[in-house]
Amino acid sequence: MLARVKALFRSLAIYGFGDVATSLVSFLLLPVYTRYLTAEDYGIIAMLLTVEAVAKILFRFGVDTAFMRLYYDCADPQARQRLASTIFFFLLAINGAVLLAAVAASGWLSAQLFDTNRYWLLVALALGNTFVGGFYFIPLQVLRITERSGQFISLVFARSAGTLVARLVLVIGAGMGVIGVIVADVVVTAVFTLVLVPWFAPLIRPVFSPALLRQALGFGLPRIPHSLAHQVMGLADRYFLNAFGTLRDVGLYSIGATFGLALKLFLSAFEYAWTPFFLGVMKEPDAKRIYSTVSTYVIAALVLLTAGFCAVGPDLVRLMTAEEFHPSGAVTPWIALGVMCQGVYLVGSIGLIITRKTSRYPLATGIAAATNLAANAVLIPRFGLIGAAWANAVSYATLAAFTVWLSWREFPIPYEWRRLAAVAAAGIGAYLAAEFAIGSSAGPLVSAVARGVVVVGTYLGILLATGFLHAGEFRVLNDMRRRALRGRTPPPPADQGGPVEMAGEIVATTHELNSHNSAPGTRKTGDSRQGAGD
Repeated sequence: MLARVKALFRSLAIYGFGDVATSLVSFLLLPVYTRYLTAEDYGIIAMLLTVEAVAKILFRFGVDTAFMRLYYDCADPQARQRLASTIFFFLLAINGAVLLAAVAASGWLSAQLFDTNRYWLLVALALGNTFVGGFYFIPLQVLRITERSGQFISLVFARSAGTLVARLVLVIGAGMGVIGVIVADVVVTAVFTLVLVPWFAPLIRPVFSPALLRQALGFGLPRIPHSLAHQVMGLADRYFLNAFGTLRDVGLYSIGATFGLALKLFLSAFEYAWTPFFLGVMKEPDAKRIYSTVSTYVIAALVLLTAGFCAVGPDLVRLMTAEEFHPSGAVTPWIALGVMCQGVYLVGSIGLIITRKTSRYPLATGIAAATNLAANAVLIPRFGLIGAAWANAVSYATLAAFTVWLSWREFPIPYEWRRLAAVAAAGIGAYLAAEFAIGSSAGPLVSAVARGVVVVGTYLGILLATGFLHAGEFRVLNDMRRRALRGRTPPPPADQGGPVEMAGEIVATTHELNSHNSAPGTRKTGDSRQGAGD
């Protein structure tokens, strides 16, 4: 168990560093971009991104997730090559035909998106770029599965850095505006495809297995409506804003959402590490205990980050963008709440993948997407940008609650409900403290720093006051404090182990204490059906 936990957090740190490094540069460039691109330009880019998002789902047929799941069932390298080659040639044949038809209809698509067909070339380039990128998951997922996180993040980092440089050259240096953004993406994709050839080479052979294809599609196709419903939740608000307002409204909303979506830096890094982790652990006898304890820590970190983003987001918008974009800061906290709910969904829905009950996903996402459409239709005409943000948060909260419930029914995990309640109370209290403690008259930089400090201090204080930390966790924290005060790191006693071993001790101690501190009406940990359903 200790090795598994160590691998998860090592991978999380590596993936997180790569995402933070590239995204931080992109974030710092916002003051530059918002002076070369107007709110309407951002609206055009946002609508093109919706095309790419939907095309990405349709071009993959759900087999990207199926590939990772079925890879764990392959007994030897030949079986893995057969799986990768089958999926590769299927996507090449089917998506090639779909791409030709979509490019032929790009003028019509442009008219639907922008009420003019003059953006047909941008639409066609976006579709072609998505088609090529639709094959990248094969080598990249193998790197994740085999825990070669260093190589994975190096490739992803290089692609992101290349995109940033290309956009700077074309948008600012060459003054190409919106078209420079799209052309930069296409150029980087072409180069990255050549770079990935050595990673594709060991996987692709002239073999094809109809039986494997049926398994992959059987696993993946139910996820297509699920994934489309996800895009409805994430992107439908742009269409409603465009219908009831203007492209400028879409651009403002996109900028505000960008700051709220910055929380996905943590979420995406976690997802990269989490899927191989829980699939690798699922056959171990204490898997549910590991899932329960690690989930508590992940949710605690996520809630702290969310409270911080909600508190400082509007200040960061004022600090980092031109004045034209300042009203967009109002939507940032609500978008951050939506991202937090996505995190809860990722952590709590693993039972559906472990038990291969992926057919449950469309039910949950369908309900959440219907909630999103109804909320957008009611709120956007009346409240505009903030109405779209409210609809986003409500739909993702619906998704998290319903999916976690479905997953728990199939694979009950004894979650630490008392500690999770303390985390929720600490997050709410920290945000409210920052809002009331810092006045609106302060400058954006001073206000952001002050609110951040208040959030962290209040959050940790509430967790301590509510007894969130257990004995094993206090021992590790006290040991870290003593080492910091001494200014050196002595060898651990023979009976204690190093920091990784102590982290494992936290998990074990938490498990033992929870068996005594369970809420009335729950069984002791060890009965796998303890929890909300009892």
